[in-house]
Amino acid sequence: MTTIDVFHYGVPAEKDFGYAQAIKSGDLVHVSGQLSFDEAGEFVHAGDFAAQLTRTYANMDRVLDHYGATRNQIVSQTLYLVNLRQNAAATAEGNLGYFGDHRPASTVLGVTELTLPGQLVEISFVIDTKLPA
Repeated sequence: MTTIDVFHYGVPAEKDFGYAQAIKSGDLVHVSGQLSFDEAGEFVHAGDFAAQLTRTYANMDRVLDHYGATRNQIVSQTLYLVNLRQNAAATAEGNLGYFGDHRPASTVLGVTELTLPGQLVEISFVIDTKLPA
């Protein structure tokens, strides 16, 4: 029997919306949109794009750690940004800083709003655990 490897933070939104942060399917891990939650599951840095981006990347690392994966194993990402043009340069800088020389497939979408008041960024991604770490 196959065991399903599902990752949760234990934040209320997971129960309220009925989702997992990530689920492993074969060699791939599909990760729900990560955002600026702190360790207690509280949304932090409302309205502060740079701080939210930093915290979102830290949460991406938490998911990677759970699966014993690295940033080099992220094969694709989708970024959802409020005020895309205003935040484009900071997004590019943050992305280059997070990934270094690694280049996953990437889509950036400008949206009018995200789930939480003051939320400006959300990033979903896919990990291929068979790739070299």
